[in-house]
Amino acid sequence: MPDTFPNCATRPAPPRIDTLPEPGADALAHSARLQALIAGEIAAAGGQLPFDRFMELALYAPGLGYYVAGARKFGAAGDFVTAPEISPLFARCLALQCAELLRELGGGDVLEFGAGSGALAADLLEALAGAGMAPAYHMLELSPDLRERQRATLAERVPDLAARVRWLDRLPEGFRGVMVGNEVLDALPVHRFAVADGTVLEGCVVAAQEGFAEAWVAPRSAGLVDAVRAVERAVGPLPDGFRSEINLRLAPWLQAVGASLAAGAVLLVDYGYTRADYYRPELSAGTLLCHYRHRAHADPLRWPGLQDISASVDFSAVALAAQAAGLALAGYTTQASFLLATGLDRLLGASDPEDVVRHLALVQGAKTLTLPGEMGERFKVIGLAKGLDHAWSGFALRDLSDRL
Repeated sequence: MPDTFPNCATRPAPPRIDTLPEPGADALAHSARLQALIAGEIAAAGGQLPFDRFMELALYAPGLGYYVAGARKFGAAGDFVTAPEISPLFARCLALQCAELLRELGGGDVLEFGAGSGALAADLLEALAGAGMAPAYHMLELSPDLRERQRATLAERVPDLAARVRWLDRLPEGFRGVMVGNEVLDALPVHRFAVADGTVLEGCVVAAQEGFAEAWVAPRSAGLVDAVRAVERAVGPLPDGFRSEINLRLAPWLQAVGASLAAGAVLLVDYGYTRADYYRPELSAGTLLCHYRHRAHADPLRWPGLQDISASVDFSAVALAAQAAGLALAGYTTQASFLLATGLDRLLGASDPEDVVRHLALVQGAKTLTLPGEMGERFKVIGLAKGLDHAWSGFALRDLSDRL
């Protein structure tokens, strides 16, 4: 299939990548080792590797993938900044919601998926302790490097609370409490697809003279065509030339979460859209995005292992898969609405303006978290529940569940 599709005048141009800083020799050598591993898989797969497997290897290949190797990912010295690094107000608002749900349950633990730098855990533990709660805190983190960074963060910031934390290799059985995930779903490997003359094609990665290239082929992955046709039944036929992503791993992940949760809630924060918005013409090039040294671009095949690769979340798919997994939809809203409903204004108002540096940092952080041009509208919050019939305060201000 040609790289240039017809009828795609509305597709936004990808960010320029010629201004990316060149990695050092050690980093390039690391990427070369991962490229060799991926090239071997491409050969074993007959010359074409489905994109979701490429993304899985690029991010999670043992010892080499972006999230499991030793390079710094989060914060000013890494490749991107997440909400917990921007302001402690984010975790304090989430803590209010978690405390409310734990009280409704009559107790329970907290489990965080993919705990990143450990900043969210530190702030949540501190805020929950301030609310008179002392739950055990579980981190489901597969990266040895990130586990060490999380331990260091907790030891530095909340040494008296760090003993409550336990690291997990897999979901526990019979968990009771609140599960929290910030920017977890966007890192699940996705399939890429395109539509040409009404036919669904799959995006695969092939070997090229220098590195890798993308090829559009007859679908190799089971379930891909059916999933695309389900999207079209919901939003209408996709035009020729339309490219996008679909997450076939989302439903199994939520099935596992639902099976693990005996009673409690799942609170997920991420960037994304409803299905109707995800597959609108303006996004006819898809939502795939890469981050390297705080620069965003659209080439996932560049420097495997050295850059983040993510895709926006289809929250309609999340709601459908969650309900199929035995989880009830508790609410869906924007990050701004959720934070305001859980006391952001009150927390900010309690800051001492005489402490100028700290106060201004909180004000600036609150703006970044809530303004429409920043994270406030692009990031969404979805709540799921099991055995917990309770109206969440986080959705009291504005619940957009009817749009899913």
